[in-house]
Amino acid sequence: MGLLDGTVVFITGGGRGQGRAHAIVSAREGADIVFVDTTAPFATVPYAHTTADDIAETVRQVEALDRRVLSIEADVRDQDALDSAVAAGIAEFGKIDALIANAGIWTLGPVQEMTRETWQEMIDINITGVWQSVKAVVPHMIERQQGSIVMTSSVNGLEGGPFFSHYTAAKFAVVGFMKAIAVELGPQGIRANTVNPGTILTGMTNNQQGYDMMAGHPGGTREDLLAAGRSYGILKGSGFLDPEVIANAALFLNSSLASNVTGISLPVDSGHLAMAGINMDPKQ
Repeated sequence: MGLLDGTVVFITGGGRGQGRAHAIVSAREGADIVFVDTTAPFATVPYAHTTADDIAETVRQVEALDRRVLSIEADVRDQDALDSAVAAGIAEFGKIDALIANAGIWTLGPVQEMTRETWQEMIDINITGVWQSVKAVVPHMIERQQGSIVMTSSVNGLEGGPFFSHYTAAKFAVVGFMKAIAVELGPQGIRANTVNPGTILTGMTNNQQGYDMMAGHPGGTREDLLAAGRSYGILKGSGFLDPEVIANAALFLNSSLASNVTGISLPVDSGHLAMAGINMDPKQ
């Protein structure tokens, strides 16, 4: 028996990377999957966007686990598209038990140089998109008087980070939003939590902007990224982690094992937040 036998999980950004890991882990544990993603490029994101082949591969891997899956093209900035996707999922499977609001982007820029477009696209996807995803699925959960919502925040929703103030602001906002709706929706039998990833190796980080950030200069390499990751956490052998570790955390939060867990932020960061840390570049 799986931890999610007989359930239906709705995932945003399910076409690749972390979203695909959520779909596969949930399906492996017995869930049927509804996921949305968009193949449209984002105006301010420098790395490759999701493709139709990516989406088809998620479908293939879920079906290989003998679970049903419905994929829908939808941008989390489009409330009508999300509402329609939820309605299609309910029509196909009869219900939605859990939401994993995973869709997000990561871009960089010094605060004094950041454009309004860069700021706004981050906010629109990484927090407003989370709110809209919740808004789409919650009426159904209220009607059923049950449900689990897991939102992807970040370690940078619990601590600051340089050169991505917009990302940090959005991820802190996700935690605050979660805290509010955990209180609001708890009396309706609906749980809400965040998972807060540390260094995870996906297309969001495994690209030139990630290499350059970790190297501290243009022309960084993948090895620069991986080397920086090795000093991020406490645990022996940790570094940039496979997205499955975050999917396992969301699995726990969506399962009956967490039936009395709501309103929490769950860091998955190899102990990063437990360290006092040191200043590697002190200024006098």
